[in-house]
Formats: sequence, C-alpha cells, structure tokens
Amino acid sequence: MLAEFVEQKHTNEEQLKEVRQELKQINTRYHQAMAPYFKAQRKYFNYLYTTDYDAWFVLDPVISVHPDELFFECFSNDESTYARLSCGYDVFQRIGEKAYGTTNIDYSDTLYNEFQKLRDYKTSHFQIDPEGFEVTTGNDDSYLEEMIDLPDSWIRGFLQVSSAMGMSMIKFGLHPMDVHNICLTLRRRKEKHGPRSICFQLTPDQPVKLVFEPWNTVLECKRSPFTGDQVAEVRLWGRRRLLTLERLIPVSSHFNVGLLGSGMPSFFIAHMGDLSFTLGLSGWTANDWSRMGNFDLMAPRANVDEVTHHCVFTALKESWAEDSGSLSRCLKLDKGMVESSLGLYTQAGRVIYDLAKGVYRLRELTREPLPINKLRYDNERWAAVMAGHLAICAVHHRPCVQPSHASS
Repeated sequence: MLAEFVEQKHTNEEQLKEVRQELKQINTRYHQAMAPYFKAQRKYFNYLYTTDYDAWFVLDPVISVHPDELFFECFSNDESTYARLSCGYDVFQRIGEKAYGTTNIDYSDTLYNEFQKLRDYKTSHFQIDPEGFEVTTGNDDSYLEEMIDLPDSWIRGFLQVSSAMGMSMIKFGLHPMDVHNICLTLRRRKEKHGPRSICFQLTPDQPVKLVFEPWNTVLECKRSPFTGDQVAEVRLWGRRRLLTLERLIPVSSHFNVGLLGSGMPSFFIAHMGDLSFTLGLSGWTANDWSRMGNFDLMAPRANVDEVTHHCVFTALKESWAEDSGSLSRCLKLDKGMVESSLGLYTQAGRVIYDLAKGVYRLRELTREPLPINKLRYDNERWAAVMAGHLAICAVHHRPCVQPSHASS
C-alpha cells in the first residue's frame, strides 16, 4: 500500500504541475485583458484623492460611547440607506476605563475581515479612542483603524435622518417570521418592469397585509396585528434594501416598523436583547439622505430664547440620553418648546434622536459647531437661490418665508 501511495503521489505531482502551469497562463491573459480597467480605476481614485478627498473614503462609520450603550452609525455607498447598531454593555465581559464621546473611522476591507474572525470560542477585545478603533481577536495581532474626517454629505445625511426620526409616523410591530416571509418573497421573484413597490395595508386589530407589485402578491402577516386606530395604506419603493435584515432574523425577538408615508422614509428596528439594529430607508433608492432629503424644514419650530436653549442642552448633556417629557418636567418648561430646542440641536449635529428607545441623545459630530448655512442646502445652486430670496426680502422689508422645493 505504501508503494502504491508513493507512486500515486508522483502522478498527482505531475498533474498538479501541469494545472499550475495552465493557471499561470490564464492569470497572465486575465491581467493583460484587465490592464486598461485597472489603469482607469487607479487613475480615478488618484483623481478623487487630489480633487475630492471626502469622496475618496467610501464608508465612514461613526462610533459613539454613552453611559448606557455603545453604538455605530453609517450610510450605504449611495447614501440612501442608514444603519445604526446599538450595543448595551451587558454584551461585554469586562469593561475598562471609558470616556463618553464620538469618533469616526474609515471602514476598510482589513477591518471588515477582522470582524469576520469573531467566534464564540475566541476572546475579542475592542478599544475605542479619539485616534481610532482597535480590534484584537484571539491570538492574532491587533488592528487599528485610524480616525478620519467625515465628508459634508455624510454630516448632512445624519442631520436629515435625525430630523426624519423625530417626525410623526405610523408604527407597528412585525414578527421575525413575517420579516422572513418578506425577504423570501423578494428573493423568489425578480421584477422586470414597474411598479416596484410594497404596499402596506393597515387595518386596526387586523393582521398587517403587504402587496408586492407588479405581481400583486399578497402577504398576510398573521403574527403581526396592526395596533393603530386608523386605516392606512403606505407604499414603499427601493424594497430590496430590506434584505439587509435577513441575517438578523434568527437572532431577533421582534421588529418595529415606522412609516412616514408613501414615498417617504421608513425605519425598521430589529431587537436582539442587548443589541438593536435600526435600518433607515429613504423614499426610494435614488432619493438619498444627503442630497434629496430636507426633513429639517418639516420639523416643528417655536421661538426659543437663548437661555432656554442653553438650559435644555445642558440638561441633556448631564444625562447624555433623555426623552422630551422628562426634560420638560425637570426644567418645568413646555414640552413643545423643549422639542423645538432639541430639534435645532439635531439640525446642528449635536443631538440625535434614538428611535429604538424614544430618547434624544447627545452626539456631537464635530468639536466646533457645524456651519448650518453650509449644510442646510444640498447644492450651491439652491443656496444661491435662497441667498437671492433673502436679499429681496431685505430690500422690500418683508418677512422672509423659505420656499419649499415643490413651490420653487
């Protein structure tokens, strides 16, 4: 048997040598064919690095450390999808010295690969500081991802997401199996023509019903009754972004859904014990958060004096997370005035609304206050129009009313 194995080994080595030689020739032809593409790609990224440094970074997660949790925030490549992962401290075995605040990093492929090494039988260490984020898994060498500056488009996107989360919306729950059936329906068929929407048909005390167009496939979520008090019908576009929730279904106890209306943003929250994941979808895929959203203009506003404004922020800074009702009772102020003040701080990038827990959180994106006039408008043309509008109002001594995109 040993002689047979030795002879077989010699034969296999000869075959392996031939296959390697053939593979080498294939790789040579591949690189020759792809050379123009690689050259153009390298030229494009060099151009971005020198002319648009912000766009050179594709994914820039923001990491915040709070007294009750640690959470990560990011956008998709096209900035139409927002994601937030919250981690309670009970998921960690040991917690060292911590200071509260916010930082951001470049989510590179190397850091992604480090996260793929996480296993139940390995001990993983995370270290967050103002310089970046460090990961150590098992006996492997630690990897440090350094902090970078956020692009303006991402900052504006964060402002719009927070403003949209604070608006009135239709809320209901979904059982994990119903979310599984939604993803399964999207996986089974591929639409070749429009309309490409999901129609949520909501009737009080009745199961949530979904209609998938253009096939008009009806999915009744019998495990998820609608607890609202009014009949509603809401259509969502860009539905395949919901497949992001697939990997969370086995570990989620339940899902919460918030709908602003047809063609408006929607939010899906997966609850996983000490973890929660919030997925925020813009009205449709091409309608991204950073350029097309102007939900800050729809937020309720009231005249708040500087003293009250400062008191509200100081009270929130002491607890780091608080709902508007608690702040109103603590400061003995009208709840609407407190919410207006918090809304202004949200637009300034200093406060975020936590939809999963229904509280406002301190989250300052920059050390210095953000230039609101720079981030309010999605392009220079719209900013120039508004500047001209303000100038005309000043000349004619008229009160200035900001026009909406629709009226323009």
